Amino acid sequence: MIDWLPELVVAILATVIAITLHEAAHGYAALALGDDTAKQAGRLSLNPLRHVDRVGTIILPGILLTVQLLTIGRVVAMFGWAKPVPVNPWRLRDPRFGMVLVAAAGPATNFFLAWVAALLAHPWEAMADILPREVFALGIRFIALSIMANLLLGLFNLLPIPPLDGGRIMVGLLPRPLAMLLARAERFGLLAVMLMILLLPRLGPDYDVIGWLSGIVTGPAFRFVLWLAGHPV
Repeated sequence: MIDWLPELVVAILATVIAITLHEAAHGYAALALGDDTAKQAGRLSLNPLRHVDRVGTIILPGILLTVQLLTIGRVVAMFGWAKPVPVNPWRLRDPRFGMVLVAAAGPATNFFLAWVAALLAHPWEAMADILPREVFALGIRFIALSIMANLLLGLFNLLPIPPLDGGRIMVGLLPRPLAMLLARAERFGLLAVMLMILLLPRLGPDYDVIGWLSGIVTGPAFRFVLWLAGHPV
């Protein structure tokens, strides 16, 4: 077997679960608050194929996986996004604050999943003497990558840039004039996000937002989640 194939499989699985449940959380939150747009569009689903975005779900994670496996032989951090779940704020019972809750549901789900993954390490570690060494190590690697993928996806989406979740949360919380100004910037938001991911790192480490977030995820945030799950840190 190719040495890095198991690593590739668990990295893809961890990333797909994080992205899929992030998007599904938006749809379920909207439905709970009165908007069934996602349900009517068939996007209220845990099927990953319904949420695939060509760039965010396939191309960018594929590039990150390939570069890391070919250069350092393992996956340190993963990132991506899915096709946004459609939400009609005017169908929410409270359109402005409802969108805050809908937007926050995605990152909140990722942080919860990171904690659940850390909790799963307890029963998995208890089976260390029962399982084959390779299977045990692969399970631990999946747990670690699940924690990292969910933390990175959740933290990145909290950046206050529309159309990221953090931007939409800010639109709902800021005074109306500032909120309208930020909302109008959403048309340029995706371009800003792509520049932040692809261009800014080339200007130096001080401009590498993803690298900065990855450092937080593989450092203090990772240790904090382990602590919350009762692991010694």
